[in-house]
Amino acid sequence: MFIRSLTIFTDQYNQYQVITGEIELIVAESEIKNGVVTIQTKHTTTGVTVNESLECLESDINDFLKRLVPEEHPYAHARMLKDYGSTAGNPTGHIKALLTGNHCHFPIIDGKIVRGGAQEVYFCEFDGPSERTVLVYIQEG
Repeated sequence: MFIRSLTIFTDQYNQYQVITGEIELIVAESEIKNGVVTIQTKHTTTGVTVNESLECLESDINDFLKRLVPEEHPYAHARMLKDYGSTAGNPTGHIKALLTGNHCHFPIIDGKIVRGGAQEVYFCEFDGPSERTVLVYIQEG
């Protein structure tokens, strides 16, 4: 097993960043020729998903999630949390992360990630700006 972490800095409340290139570099660094790579976020208000990298599609996805998970809804999570000692102001981030998922997997063959020509790995920020960590696990197979 080969494990690396990737630090991502976001500068917007909701943001979509393509991280495919970084993942490919980590796979190459591992020198594992055949196996599986798993990309997983460590945060409950972020997501990892796979889609085509088009600005218009990112906008459509963002608009869809805003309609599905509106900021102005009276969420139970938007209240004082005694354990944290503060008000939870990020219920939409948790729900959007639930919808996008927190990980993805790709096979590795001959040292390369096998993915469709339009498939890119996205890191999705739903409670930024922030410093985030994504874990990359590569298992030889």
